[in-house]
Amino acid sequence: MKITIIAGSNHKAATSTRLAEYIQHLMELDGQQATLIDLYQSPIPFYSPDDAHGGHEDLERFKRAMNEAEGIVLTTPEYHSGISGVLKNALDHLAQEHFNNKAVLSVSSAGGAVAVSSLTQLQTIVRNLHGINCPEWLSIGGDQRKSFQIGVAHSEIHPDVNKRVRRVVGSFLELAERLALKD
Repeated sequence: MKITIIAGSNHKAATSTRLAEYIQHLMELDGQQATLIDLYQSPIPFYSPDDAHGGHEDLERFKRAMNEAEGIVLTTPEYHSGISGVLKNALDHLAQEHFNNKAVLSVSSAGGAVAVSSLTQLQTIVRNLHGINCPEWLSIGGDQRKSFQIGVAHSEIHPDVNKRVRRVVGSFLELAERLALKD
């Protein structure tokens, strides 16, 4: 199954991006074809309804990956109780055709204990784009983020955090597979 994972941070050392990379790793171990779009590495121009941005390589690659996806993972840091501006901008370039009846997993990383506000925002956006929100979501915060700092090996991820990530990813893949069978 084709899964597109969007790492929605413009910070080089973002724990949300490291978490996205780990999710990609788990999906590939499961035999899924997981594509990671890192918005720090592949910036997208500011959205404007007056400009189609035709020919922008990173934007075209992003849209193509979203069209081909059978499931989508959106990851974001939580800034001031919201999603990152870079992720919101990327989502503004998309339409219902990119999400319609596809399973979507919302993932967030926060400096505080949890990142519920950004996850709620993501689920609202997904619903408006006709995606199917996974009933599970994933939030890491506080000391849990240490497992996803640069230089931390997968084998060093805290066992409780690893168990939760694996459970949520498994739940998402089950939903994505069921929805893909309907098409």
